[in-house]
Amino acid sequence: MLPAIPFPIRKECPPGACECRRELLLEDPQADLRVLRLTREEEKKLVERIERIASYAELQQIIARMQAQLGVVLRIAPGTREVRTVRGLQIELANQPGLCRKVRQSVPAAVRRCLDANPDIVYAILDAHDLLGRAD
Repeated sequence: MLPAIPFPIRKECPPGACECRRELLLEDPQADLRVLRLTREEEKKLVERIERIASYAELQQIIARMQAQLGVVLRIAPGTREVRTVRGLQIELANQPGLCRKVRQSVPAAVRRCLDANPDIVYAILDAHDLLGRAD
């Protein structure tokens, strides 16, 4: 029996289509259920919002809000090899129970589209990781 949840939650994925372990999350009375607030409609809004990001500060703000409101950790870092394009960046959502496979694909893809459209943000990410050799 599912516990009473005071907010709408994401619908269950078809069996075998996802490895989100949603049931384990719902069975644990101590679990953080915030990630289940990310319904398909909310996911679409989030993806659209990410694609409209225009600055590094705005990207940082969205990452912080995702973590605060959903408990979702988005990491963006330079890859292990040199970064020549946006594809050289590692963009991933931390794996956690309740986070659908589709979300783990759609959010990083939206970030990549945003970064493709805004190379200044890519330079700021590289600079934040000290890859442009800032002299302090």
